[in-house]
Amino acid sequence: MLRSTTLTFLSGLQANNSKPWFDAQRPAYEAARADFLALVTDLLADAEAADPAIAESHLQPKKCVFRINRDVRFSADKSPYKSNFGAWFNAGGKGAPTAGYYLNLEPGGSFVAGGLYMPDAPALAAIRQEIDYDLPAFERRLAGPEFSRYFSGLSQENTLKRPPKGYEADNPALPYLKLKSFTAAHPLTDANVLAPGFRTHVTDAFRGLQPLVEFLNRGLS
Repeated sequence: MLRSTTLTFLSGLQANNSKPWFDAQRPAYEAARADFLALVTDLLADAEAADPAIAESHLQPKKCVFRINRDVRFSADKSPYKSNFGAWFNAGGKGAPTAGYYLNLEPGGSFVAGGLYMPDAPALAAIRQEIDYDLPAFERRLAGPEFSRYFSGLSQENTLKRPPKGYEADNPALPYLKLKSFTAAHPLTDANVLAPGFRTHVTDAFRGLQPLVEFLNRGLS
């Protein structure tokens, strides 16, 4: 169960995103990060039990957590810190271009998500080929009761206006083939985050995503 002080720290960071404030609040940051890491450790154990590909990767909890420092070199926003904690669980770890599971912890903006975001051209082509080859299996994953309990479908962001090269306009898989990402997200309220059953909530959502993640990674293999 997450502590309310973890969200309190992130709320403070949202309002005071500067190095002097962060330095003054470093003990609060370290406590919040340790609280989040404890949750990530539990979630990783649950993910390993549910997804053999995660278990075979022998991920370390610390390696699943993103740094709080922002890369501002090419951004107009020079805020030095992210105002969220994020963790990514995928076969091979964060450096591997595989589908996986994501938890975003942010006051007023937490969510669980999964799939594969903006894969490179060869990976995107491979996934489209797998969907075209076995559309019924792909749609069964999106219609499964565990998936449908938490997710209403795939995100429609970054969608082509025309069929991708090599596919006809009457292809029954076209709504999926036009996607550039294959992700689904489930929003979480602050009350969800602080509830005693939060770990179970996230783990159940990850389980709902597992058939989709497995299909995407099969296409990449």
